[in-house]
Amino acid sequence: MRFLFSRRPRGLLPMGLWSAVACVCLPLSAQGLSSTLSLEQALQAATTQSQRVVAAQAQTLAARERLPAAGQWPDPVLSFGVNDLPVTRPDRFSLTRDSNTQRSIGVSQEWTRADKRQARTERAQHEVEAALIAQRRALVDLQRETALAWLDRSLQDDLRALLQTQLTQAEQQAEAAQTLYRNGKGTQADVYLARGEVEQQRDRIAQADRQMAVATTRLARWIGDSAAQPLGPRPDFVLPAWLQGDLAGHLARHPNIATSVQQQAIAESEVALARAAKQADWTVELSYSQRGSAYSNQVSLNLSVPLQWDPANRQDRELAARMAEVERARAERADLQREHEAEVRTILQQWRSDDERAHRYDTVLLPLAEQRSAAVLGAYRAGTGSLTLLFEARRSELDVRIERLRIEMDRAQLWAQLNFLLPNDEQSEATTPVNAVRFAP
Repeated sequence: MRFLFSRRPRGLLPMGLWSAVACVCLPLSAQGLSSTLSLEQALQAATTQSQRVVAAQAQTLAARERLPAAGQWPDPVLSFGVNDLPVTRPDRFSLTRDSNTQRSIGVSQEWTRADKRQARTERAQHEVEAALIAQRRALVDLQRETALAWLDRSLQDDLRALLQTQLTQAEQQAEAAQTLYRNGKGTQADVYLARGEVEQQRDRIAQADRQMAVATTRLARWIGDSAAQPLGPRPDFVLPAWLQGDLAGHLARHPNIATSVQQQAIAESEVALARAAKQADWTVELSYSQRGSAYSNQVSLNLSVPLQWDPANRQDRELAARMAEVERARAERADLQREHEAEVRTILQQWRSDDERAHRYDTVLLPLAEQRSAAVLGAYRAGTGSLTLLFEARRSELDVRIERLRIEMDRAQLWAQLNFLLPNDEQSEATTPVNAVRFAP
C-alpha cells in the first residue's frame, strides 16, 4: 500500500478562517443546516451509493455460499448399461435370448478421507474470512478517498474566497491610483501597476476556479450530485487514539495485513490437503444386472483404488510446493508488517513537522507579514511610500499565507490517511448485510 501526498495549488487563507478548523463536523440532525454538506454526511452518502461496497458484499456472499459444500463427499454416480449384447445370428440385438446379456444399473461413491474434507472446510472458512476483510477494506478505502476529496474541496473553497478578497482590495487600490493620477498626485505608472495587479489576481481566481471544479468532480466520483453543495466546517485534525498504543498490534487490523494472515492460513490448508492426498481415496461401486427370464440376475460389488506408483515425483513434490507457498506467505506478511509500520511512523514524523511549522507561521511569520503590509500601506497613504513597495509587501504576505495553506492541506491529507487507515468494525457491520442479497441459482 502506498500513501500518495499530492501538492495542491497554493492559495491564501485569512487568519480569521483558521479558527474554523476547530469546528467539529456534527450529524445533520445536530447541525440544523440542510444546505451544507458535512464530512460525516459525505462519508454516509459514499457508503450508500458505492458499487464497490456492493461488489465486496457479493464476494463475501459467494464465499459463504461455497462453504457448506466444501466438506461434503463428492456426488454419487449413477450408471446404466447393457453388457454382452449379441449383434449377429438370429438372436442379434436381443436382450433376453443370450445368457451373457445383462442390463445393469449401478451406483458408485468416492469415499473421501475425513482429514481431506476437514482441510477443504478450513480452506473455505479462511476464504470467507478473507472476503470479509476485503469487504472492510473496500469500505475503509472508500471512506479515505471520500475524506480526501471532501477536504480538498473544502480548502479550495477557502482559497477561492480569499483570492476574491484580494481581488476586491486590488480593484479598490486601482481606483485609488486612478483618482490620484487625475488629481495630479499620482503617476500613470502607478495606474498601470495597479491594473496589472488586478489582472494577476483575476488570473489566480481563474486557476482557483479550475481547481475547485476538479475537486468537485473528484468528490462527485464518490457522492454524486451532492458534491456541488456548500460544505460544512472541517473536523478537528486530531490523530486516532490507537497511535498511542502498541503500533504493531493495532496494525494487525490493517486490511492488507489481515488479508496476508488469511492467505497464509489458506496456504496452510493447502498443505493439509496435499498431505492428505498422499493416501488415495477409494471408490465403491454396487451394480445390479438383469438377464433373460431363464437366467438368474446378478449383483456386483467393485472397489477402485488409485495406484500412487511414483509418489516421490508426484505427491511428495506437491506437498513440498505447498509448504514453500506457506513460507512465501509468512515472509510476505512479515515484510508487509514492517512496511506499514514504517509508513505510519513516516506520516507521524510529517505530522509533527507540519504542526511545528503551522505554529511558527501562526505566531511569527504571518503576524510579521501582516505588520509589514500595514506599515507599507501607512507609508503609502502618508505619501512617503510607493505603490510598488505596497504590492511587493502584499505579494510577500500572500506567499506566506500560501505556504500556510499548503501546510494545512498536508495536515488534512495526513489526518485522513491515518484516521481512515484501519477499519471501524462497527461501521463495517453497519453496512448492508451480505445475506440480504440473494441470487437465484
